[in-house]
Amino acid sequence: MAQRILVTGAAGFLGSHLTDALLAQGNSVIGIDNLSTGSPANLAHLATEPRFELLEQDICKAFDPGPVDFIFNFASPASPVDYARLGPETLLVGSAGTVNALNLARKYNAGFLHASTSECYGDPQVHPQVETYWGHVNPIGPRSVYDEAKRFSEAAVMAWHRYYSVNTHVVRIFNTYGPRLQANDGRVISNFMMQALAVEPLTIYGDGKQTRSFCYVSDLIDGILRLSKSPEHGPVNIGNPGEFTMIECAQEVLAVTGSNSEIIFKPLPQDDPARRRPDIAKARELLQWEPKVSLREGLEKSLDYFKACLHPQG
Repeated sequence: MAQRILVTGAAGFLGSHLTDALLAQGNSVIGIDNLSTGSPANLAHLATEPRFELLEQDICKAFDPGPVDFIFNFASPASPVDYARLGPETLLVGSAGTVNALNLARKYNAGFLHASTSECYGDPQVHPQVETYWGHVNPIGPRSVYDEAKRFSEAAVMAWHRYYSVNTHVVRIFNTYGPRLQANDGRVISNFMMQALAVEPLTIYGDGKQTRSFCYVSDLIDGILRLSKSPEHGPVNIGNPGEFTMIECAQEVLAVTGSNSEIIFKPLPQDDPARRRPDIAKARELLQWEPKVSLREGLEKSLDYFKACLHPQG
């Protein structure tokens, strides 16, 4: 049955893909975004869609779009570039913003799914990362504005479930990429793709042996939609367990772009995780979910988007 669904952060990379998927299921969607990091261009194709409405609104301030059946809480700066620039705002949206959204779910007896992050594990001492691991996070370092905002959000979501019986879900999202990822957001895939296409050196921080796991956006959205319909209230990892060193990732990007860029090395930023890989046994068992798109295939699917970012008038 079609639902009236609220998506906070709807103009962002993930929020816009989620909005598309929800509309494709026949739902109506109200998107909320203050456009601090989201882009109206991500939703431009919905300009004539009668089942979609975008409200330019900061969720840290009181808001009420009327009765909704479900809330997907995706509002937050998510890239290192953005949360370094918007530190206090990141902390506020992960605290006051999340609480406002939870209170709305409580008011309308709506389901609630919160977009959390693998950064809750910090620089992990357990590998691969499983949901029962509490993490190894620097609470006062430069990344803490993001990490601790997301950790507080998880605590709030679980509290509203325990104390107020809100039907909540928590997805811990691992590195995700694809079209609409900000071209200048400082993340690995966007950095490498833009540098390779511009035939500039690919910049690796540290020795290049640190690892990440990269999930293509369509796989992630599929997992999130499955989780939203599940009875699970505890956190669930959604990500691709394929693990690549930064050097291996750079080589994949060079292969897909056909670029002859060189690879250069720069100092590693503080608290940058050495290893990152999701244990997805819980998602496999509970949701019958696992990713389908390989890194090579996902990069190929993203190529035209990054080319357009490099030559926006081309």
